[in-house]
Order: sequence, then C-alpha cells, then structure tokens
Amino acid sequence: MCGVVGLTGAPGAAREAFLGLTTLQHRGQDAAGILSHDSAGFHRVRNIGLVESVFNRDNMEGLTGDTAIGHARYSTIGRGDLSEVQPFLMSYPFGLGMVHNGNIVNHREIAHDLKVRAKRHLLTHSDTEVVLNLFADSLSRTVGEFDVEQEDLPFDSICKAIGEIYTKLSGSYSIVTLIGDQGLLAFRDPHGIRPLIWGKRSGGSLPSGEAHMIASESAPLFFLGYEKVRDLQPGEVLYIDRHGKVHSRVIDGREARPCMFEWVYFASPESDIDNVPVYGARINLGRSLARLVKDAMKDRGFQPDLIVPVPETSRIAAISLAEDLGIPYRELLIKNRYIKRTFILDSQEKRQKAVNLKLSPVRSEIEGKKIMLVDDSIVRGTTSKKIIDLVRRAGAKEVYFVSTCPPIRTPCFYGIDFPDPAELIASGRDLGEIEKELGADVVIYQDMKGLVESVTPPGSGKRPCTACLDGKYPTDVSAGLRFTAERNQDRNRQSESAAGSSKKERSGT
Repeated sequence: MCGVVGLTGAPGAAREAFLGLTTLQHRGQDAAGILSHDSAGFHRVRNIGLVESVFNRDNMEGLTGDTAIGHARYSTIGRGDLSEVQPFLMSYPFGLGMVHNGNIVNHREIAHDLKVRAKRHLLTHSDTEVVLNLFADSLSRTVGEFDVEQEDLPFDSICKAIGEIYTKLSGSYSIVTLIGDQGLLAFRDPHGIRPLIWGKRSGGSLPSGEAHMIASESAPLFFLGYEKVRDLQPGEVLYIDRHGKVHSRVIDGREARPCMFEWVYFASPESDIDNVPVYGARINLGRSLARLVKDAMKDRGFQPDLIVPVPETSRIAAISLAEDLGIPYRELLIKNRYIKRTFILDSQEKRQKAVNLKLSPVRSEIEGKKIMLVDDSIVRGTTSKKIIDLVRRAGAKEVYFVSTCPPIRTPCFYGIDFPDPAELIASGRDLGEIEKELGADVVIYQDMKGLVESVTPPGSGKRPCTACLDGKYPTDVSAGLRFTAERNQDRNRQSESAAGSSKKERSGT
C-alpha cells in the first residue's frame, strides 16, 4: 500500500507533489520520491525515510517544471534499498517516469518473459520496474516512428500498450506515469482494487488554462485546491496531453472490487474513495458493531464501564459504538505522535518495540474498570496482545477487545503486507483460541454483512475485495505461494542486515 500523486499544468508541480505526499504519509513510511519534468528534461529526488526527511529546500529547488509525479512507499516487494525507491525512470521511449500503488503477484514471471523475449535485464526486485519495462516495450512497438516535437503521442497507441499490460499482469495496480514532453498518464487495474482519483482546477499553465492532479485519495486534492472530478473506473486509462486535452477509455473493466481495508484502516478519514466517504464508513462500522456487542453482552453476561479506542484509526467507529451502546467514551491510550503506524512496519520485532513506545495508558481512569478496547482490525495479533497487556497492567478489572473488521484468515497479495497465513492470528483458530492467545476476556469481530454495508454505497449491489477474510480473490493468485516465499526471504535479508548493523554499532565498528 503506497501513496501516489501526479500533476500537470501546475506551476511548481514538485512543491505540490511534496505537499500531496505529506497528506498521504500514512500510506507509506519507508521511502519517498518526486520526479519533475521541464524543457531541460527530468529531475528526481528520492531516498529512504519520511517525506519531510527526504526533501529539503536545496533539493526541492532542482525539481523544476509544471509536471511531476511522487510516491510515498510502503514496501511489500523487494529489499527496501534506495535502488527500489520510486519514481522509476526510463529513457526510452520518450522518457518515462512511473509510480505505482499495489502488488503484481506474477511479477517474477513477467520479469523472466521480458528478459527472454524483449532482452530487458531488470536492475531491481521491484514490481514497479517490471510494469515500467512492460509498458515501455509495448509502447515502443505500438507508436512506430514520428516527430516527437511536431506530433502528439496517439491515445490509441497508449491504450494498445496498456491493453497488453492488462492481459499479462495479475494483481492490483493504480499507476501514474509521466511521459516526457507528451503528458501525464494514469490507469487502474481491471477490478479497481487500489484507489485512484482525478481532480482539476483553473489557473493552470496548460494551453487549456487548467491544471490536473491524480492521487491515491481525495484528501490531497482538496488540500491543494483541486476539485474532485471522479474516481478512475476499474480498467480505465486517463491521459492528459501536453495541450491539456483529457482522453479517457475503459479498456478492460471488470467487476469493481475495491479493497475494504481502505475504509477500515488505510485511507485518511477526510477522503472519499469510490463515492464512499471514509469517515461515514467508519461511523457505520461502529454502529454495525453495536448490534453485535449488544448480543454478546446479553449472551455472555458482561458489561463494559468504558469504550476506549486504540488510536488513531478506530476512534471514529468507537464514538458511534459508544453512542449506540450508551456507554461512556474515553480516550485513555495516549499516543506518541512521533511513532510510525505499527501495522505497516516491516517486521514483528519493530512492531513490538513500537507498541511499547507508541501508547501510554491513563492509569487513574483505567484502574478497577471494565474496559472495552476498539481497534480497526486484528491481523497478526502482535499489537493487540501488547495493548491488552498494557491495559491490564494499568489496573483494568476486565478487558474486552472489539474489531471493526471481520477475522483476517487468508493472505493478501494486493499490497498489504501479510502474504503468509501463518502470520495471521485468526488463521486456523476459533474465537475461544483467539481470546486465549490475545489474553482478552472477550473478543468481538465485525461480521461480513456489517462490513460490506458500511463500505459500499447503499443499494449499489457492489462488493469490496474481501479476499483476506474469505479467500475469494478477484484475480489469479496461483503465483501466491512463490510470492509468499520470496517476501519472507526479503524480510529475512532485511532482518539479518539490521542485526548486522546493530552488532557493529554495539561493538563500535
């Protein structure tokens, strides 16, 4: 799961890309990068770290031009070193820069095909480089020869090249591409698993007098003064040429299956994704939970004294849950705002350490009380178990744990980093076993009906991707086992590297 932005016709586009990435920092904390373009060519800054630490006044001054793309990385493929930080850049054809949010499950197979068929040797383990090379190979064969200074890149050629991508890739992808001296391109996978939103404003530098922005969420558009036009449709290609003319076409649209985790956890609450406000979805998740909690309280004979959210994402659902139950709401886990989101850290050791630093309980309010903790989800159980123990040590009489998401039992191959079922606490365990493992007196999960109704437009008949809950994947994931093994190998390499660095530091070398 990453954050992507793209701008064209925006004077000082790199500055807007920086601000856009700052509002999307919650989507990726591993690395960040911006690529801009003007008459002098491409300009790029990228590095490991948070957005504010990667960019400074000096390096931003070199990112000139009215067109730019940016990326905030959450690593799910590759080894996490600088070579894999986006945007990726390629010189031919035209000059192509690319940023990508999602996961290509069969990227190894595509990389092998590119090497054998197209004689393209890839330089990283990133699936984004695979997509970029596939697009470049297809586009170079479809455009033929023409004068890049006098002629415009035909939209039909772009669509033909991306059509080939749609036939070969398996997984999720929302992609923004900068085509040198030609325009800004965006496309979304055929099921629309990952979000991508288009906005525009007047006063831009394009001949049309407009500026355009593409982003993973609507929040950065609103922040920068762009009016949301719409979400890209599943399988849609959107291209804004150098004259400011907008071209769009749905090439391979299938059943829309947007990831439910966007509303449950990842997206910012002020965003609107696929016409469903994130804030409203979380309110509804809390109300749906209230029904289940009431039944559990009656059946199991317990009565919470306080509803306490696990900051930050669950706060909204906890408020509506407390309102419906008529139980006081209190914020008694005080968050250290300088600690990263624990779920998207790339190792269990990092997550365990982060929990200890991240939350401090208000002991005076917890002691002797029956506390109902509300969290957005329970994935590995590492964080939940630590928090329950933290609240018990603060003097809670009983601890109940409520999840706004149903049990996560199967791997995600679409951009959330739990590809191995062995990591998932709900995989192969019943509710009693989960309660025992977490150390909670009661655990209550959202049900599937409540989830689907909360994150889809009323009466739409649409269904989000719930593959991690029910194993019903919208795409072919036959390469999933190999992907899981490769991801575990990448993690082991990173852990060994970190352990080696730590050992050197302790020894003073």
